[in-house]
Amino acid sequence: MKISKLHISLNNQTLVDIDFEIISSLALVGQSGSGKSLTLKALLGMLPSAMQMELEHSSAYALRAGESLSFVPQNPFTALSPLTKIKEQFFVAPERVKKLFSQVGLDEDLLERFPPELSGGQLQRVVIAMALESEPKLLLLDEPTTALDPQTRVLILELLKRLQKEFGFKILFVTHDMESASALCEDICIIKEGKLVESGNLQEVLRMPQEIYTKTLIEAGFTNRTFRK
Repeated sequence: MKISKLHISLNNQTLVDIDFEIISSLALVGQSGSGKSLTLKALLGMLPSAMQMELEHSSAYALRAGESLSFVPQNPFTALSPLTKIKEQFFVAPERVKKLFSQVGLDEDLLERFPPELSGGQLQRVVIAMALESEPKLLLLDEPTTALDPQTRVLILELLKRLQKEFGFKILFVTHDMESASALCEDICIIKEGKLVESGNLQEVLRMPQEIYTKTLIEAGFTNRTFRK
C-alpha cells in the first residue's frame, strides 16, 4: 500500500505533509508531537472536525476502519468496557472468538471474566484478537507495548510477527521506541514536525543514520545496540 500524499492542516497551518509505502511492516518513528499520531488518526478517519485532510493512496483495497483496517491502541485498559465480560465485547460468533483466542495464546476460560481481572499482557492479546475479527489487510499499531513490562513487551511483539505471517496483513507501527520498531518492522520512516526526515530499510537506518535527529532517537532508544544480521 502506498500513501502518495497525506496532508493535514489546521487554520491553514500544515501539521503533517508526508508520503510513504507499506511493503510489509513499516515503523513510523518520532518524538511526541512529531505528527505520527495524527497520521494514524487520519488513516482511521478520526481526525478532529476542525482539521483538513488530503489523502492520496494506491492499494488493492479501500481504507475503511473495521473492514480493511484494524487498530490496536496504546492502552488496553481503556480499550475495553470494564463492566462487560470479555466474550460480550466481540462481534463475531462464539466459535470464531474461541479460535481467535487460541491464535493469540489465550485460554478461552478468560472469556467469562471482566477486563479488570486480566493482566496487561492478557488484555493486549484480547485487543489484538478483536482487531483480527475482520481479517484486516492493514493493522495499525499505536505503541501497543508502551504500558507493558519488558518481558511482556517482547512476547507481544513476537506474537504480532507470528500473526502477520499467519494472517498476511501489513503493519504500520507508530512508536517512539526504536528497540520495539527494530524487533517488529522491516522498514522505517522518521518523522519530525510533520515531515519525513529519513526512511529506508530499518536495519540499514539503524546502522548508518544520515540525520542527527535519527541518531538522537536511536541513542535514546537503545541501551545496548544489537542488530540483526
